[in-house]
Amino acid sequence: MTAMARLILASSSPRRRLLLSQAGYSHEVVPPDLDDARLRPGDIPPEFWPAALAYLKAARVLFDILPTLGTRDGASVVLGADTIVLKNNEIIGQPADASHAEHILRTLSGGDHRVITGVAVLVPGRPRRLLLDQALVRVGQLGDDRIAAYIASGQWRGKAGAYNLSERLADGWPMTFEGDPACIMGLPMRLLKPLLDNLMHREVVPAAGVMS
Repeated sequence: MTAMARLILASSSPRRRLLLSQAGYSHEVVPPDLDDARLRPGDIPPEFWPAALAYLKAARVLFDILPTLGTRDGASVVLGADTIVLKNNEIIGQPADASHAEHILRTLSGGDHRVITGVAVLVPGRPRRLLLDQALVRVGQLGDDRIAAYIASGQWRGKAGAYNLSERLADGWPMTFEGDPACIMGLPMRLLKPLLDNLMHREVVPAAGVMS
């Protein structure tokens, strides 16, 4: 039987929800309830860390959370994602508090950095799919007044690198970028869309066994 698969986003990020909706994908949100701030990449190159975290989030939802809801089946496509900022080969994630956010912005001001987003797409009974994309972001001098006003606004909360690209560009920040802007905002849609298009319209067969 051919049917539309059920897309589940293993993330509570409003930006990822928006990107999926803008691309025309109906989806449900099931947060992974995973504190990735407590995890460390160990010996793997930092560029690979977002894909590892994305897989952990998607696997948490598929294997641990969906069964408790009675909704795990072969028609589910679970999408996990994680985004980091990489500056001087150091990972910058989400700020812990206002002081941390200010430190991040001062670190990024007047230079360039990479934004890397990893994606994991899991379907019961099928091989996992992992994607990585990156973009280069250049930031001009932000200045004390702009940083102070932004910190006071609280808009830095929950954002890798303490900023959202589209919001900062709309606010006139001196920023340019090379690459997929959606990657910077949390989902590399140029890479992800062909994969989702293939998975969302497929022969739905209830899965048995464990995903490889």
